[in-house]
This record gives sequence, C-alpha cells and structure tokens, in this order.
Amino acid sequence: MADLTSFIVGLFVLLTAAVLVGEIFSRFGQAALVGQILVGIVLGPTLLGSYFGLTGVNDELAGVQFLATFFILVMAGLEVSPEEVYETGFASGLLGTAIFVGPFLIGAFIVPLVIHGLSFTTTLFVSLTLSITALPVMAVMLREFGLTRTRLGVMMMNTAVINELAAVTTFAILLQLNANGFGLSEVAIALLSVAVFLGTVLSAHMVLRVSRETRIGRVVRERITGMWKSRNSGFAILMVLALGSALFSQYLGLTFLVGAFYAGLLITPESAGTREHRGISQVFELMTWGFFIPLFFAFVGLSMNLRTLLTPTILLAFVVLIVFAVASKFVLGTGVARILNWSRSDSLAIGFFVSSRGAVELAMSLILLDLGIFNTEIFTIVAAVGLVTTIISPIGASHYGGFKIGTTEPVASPSPNIGPGPRLRVDAASDD
Repeated sequence: MADLTSFIVGLFVLLTAAVLVGEIFSRFGQAALVGQILVGIVLGPTLLGSYFGLTGVNDELAGVQFLATFFILVMAGLEVSPEEVYETGFASGLLGTAIFVGPFLIGAFIVPLVIHGLSFTTTLFVSLTLSITALPVMAVMLREFGLTRTRLGVMMMNTAVINELAAVTTFAILLQLNANGFGLSEVAIALLSVAVFLGTVLSAHMVLRVSRETRIGRVVRERITGMWKSRNSGFAILMVLALGSALFSQYLGLTFLVGAFYAGLLITPESAGTREHRGISQVFELMTWGFFIPLFFAFVGLSMNLRTLLTPTILLAFVVLIVFAVASKFVLGTGVARILNWSRSDSLAIGFFVSSRGAVELAMSLILLDLGIFNTEIFTIVAAVGLVTTIISPIGASHYGGFKIGTTEPVASPSPNIGPGPRLRVDAASDD
C-alpha cells in the first residue's frame, strides 16, 4: 500500500506541475513541452530528486512512460496520411528531405569529433536525433503564429511530415543493423524487414480505403457497424490496430516505436471516413494532450541529469552540438527556401521553423536509453539540445518572419492565405 501511495503521489506531483508550468510557458510564446521538461529537470536528479525520491523513472513509472510514448507516437502517425504524403508538392519534398539528410550525414562526422568513445551505431543514432524536425511542435508554433492555413504554414507541415517519416524509417533500419551488424547480408535483412513492415501497413491501409469505396465493402461495413453495440468502438479498434502494429514491428526487431507511429497512418479520413476519423482523433488527442504528453516530457526531464554537463569536455560537446543543430537546419532550410524563390524574410523564418525538435526524437532517445545504446550523459546532451533548439525556433521565426504570437494571421502577411482544404499540398513557392 505504501508503494502504491508513493506511486500516486509521484504521478500527481509530476502531472500537476507539468500542466501548470507548461501553461505558463505557452502564455509566454514557448512550446509547453519546454516547461514540462524543466519540471522533470527540477524534480529529478539534477536538482530536487533526492528530496522527492524522484532520481529517475523508476519501475512503477516506467509503465506509464511506455504508455505515454506509445500514445504520442500513434498521435503523430494520425497527423500523417499516405495520400497527403503522395500528393506533397516538390517544394515540401525537397525541403523535408534536405533538412533530414544534410544534418544526418554531416552529424555522422561531427558527433565523434566532440563526443569521444562512441560506437559507430551510437554515433549514427545521435546524428539521427539531431536531424528531426518536430511535427507536433511545428503544428503548435504555426497555430500560435496564425499560419496554419497560409501557404507558408502548409509547406512547413508537409516538410515536417516528410522529415519525420524519413527519420522513423531510418531509425527502424539502424536498430536492425545495431542488433545484427553492418555486413551486406545484415543490411539486406534490415531493409527487407522494414520493407515487409511498410508493405503490410500500406496494404492494410488500402484494404480499409477500398472497403469504403466499393459497394461490397460498404455493405460489409454497414452490417458490422449495425452489429457492433460497444460504445466508442472506433477508438477501441484503433487501439487494437496500434497494439497489433507495435507488436508486429517489435517481432521484426524494429521496436514498438515504429509500429505505433505507422499504425496512425492506417486511420485516415480516406480509410475510416471523415466523421469517424474526426471522432477517433478527438478522443485520442484529448487523452494524449491532457494526460500523456505532460507526463512524457516530465519523464524526459527526470531521465536527464544536467550535472553531467558540468564536465568541461561534455559541456563543450553540448555547446558544439547546439550550434550544429541550429546552424545545419537553419542554413539548409533558408538556402533551399531561397532556391525555391521564397522571400528573404520567409526563408529566414523557414530556417528557424525547421530547427525545432520535440516528441519523436525524445521518444527515440528514451528507447535508446532503455536499450543501453545511450547512457545518461548522451541522453542528457540530446534532450538538452532539443530543449534549447525548441526555445530558439519560435523566437527566431518571430523576429525574422515578422509574425506575432497569438494572432490569427501573420502581421506582415508575407505569404498569401490559401484557405481551408482537404489536402496539405504546396507545389509553388511564395510569389514574392
């Protein structure tokens, strides 16, 4: 009973503090995750952990952390549609690919120069986490700046989608190679495992979509719906699909992260129906944003120990990686935007927007920490870099893009409003 009471008290303290501090930070124009991570840092081993008994994520909290990670990844997948990815314009595809491939490849050379003693695979994983642009954080920033339905905002969302898909798929391949080696046959097996998984997910998506578009499929669905009496059955089916996908990816050696993320792609307006998809997403997002997300980022802070950064060599590595993380994304993002004929102010804003990081790479880092691929020092560096870049991103975008947080439209209106529509597609660059 004492252990149960301690567990509930710890959960209550973390959730309450994360929600309140996250709200405070959001009112000052920062992503709530910044405040939520700081809550974990303050209550964790960095500062007050020894007084509260929160010296890390203990066995009792580990189960909640797993669920939080699972829900966040499924939610990230729900924001991606295979149809939208297919119809993504050239501009978004080029930008999304450039801001992933560039930092990933360059980071593979820089990381071992500043953090000595890393294995080859650990180096690649660190570089990977520095290459991700956060889709959820991007969505929050665009909403706060009133850019969601502008041409710039739509391009940014499509860019983040392409970047995140590339990162999750690369993560799956690297996990296989880390377990089996980098020989030719091992590489072939890793690629085959990922191909089998993606083929299965896309096939399931097509079956669900066709079942809505064909007469026989509609009849079968109507009969099943008529027979199904359980409440919120759509959410229950989503959870079954997500857990099944996570189990399948775990069986293939790709970890549940990959399966949870791609499971969200199965449930789209095209496959589930617009009304059904909206209902499922609303229920899922209420649970995730209201409970799991604040706890997840608080857990990230708990797993960090900023005292490790006090070592001169580690502190130097941290500073260098922050500069690299911001500069690589900013230079590539701004440069590609200029090549695509975006204005100077828009290009500079794009460079800062794509520098933000968030949930997916932190979820990857937590998994790598659990697997022993990351130690506390490496995890702290990666998480702290993500924290700093997420703070810098909206400040830079606001300053150079002329946007004001809390408005419904950009102050300078440098990008024409495209109005609401069913697709997130941008083929043309800004006119100015």
